[in-house]
Amino acid sequence: MTYALPVLLLIASNVFMTVAWYGHLKYPTAPIIPVILISWGIALIEYFLAVPANRIGHAVYSTAQLKTIQEVISLAVFAGFSVLVLKESLTLNHLVGFGLIGVGAFVIFRGPF
Repeated sequence: MTYALPVLLLIASNVFMTVAWYGHLKYPTAPIIPVILISWGIALIEYFLAVPANRIGHAVYSTAQLKTIQEVISLAVFAGFSVLVLKESLTLNHLVGFGLIGVGAFVIFRGPF
């Protein structure tokens, strides 16, 4: 569970952050100041998840590994949100780019060389 809990917390935190950063795009006519304040409130929840995730995770992962986990999760959550909520398509160039980031994550966890 020590290895899984930080990952689960990072998944939850990334869902909140993705909603904070991109959820307002569904409402392009909403006034910007309330959008900023609502997004900030959602991001606050993200911090309550991300900070413990990194603190707990640092007992079993290096900081580079934690950041890599966070980035891979962030891309996966973003891709799902983009398709399911914003109704945008993921194209081959997106998938290739995400795949290359996945290769980078593999290198981070496979090392040191």
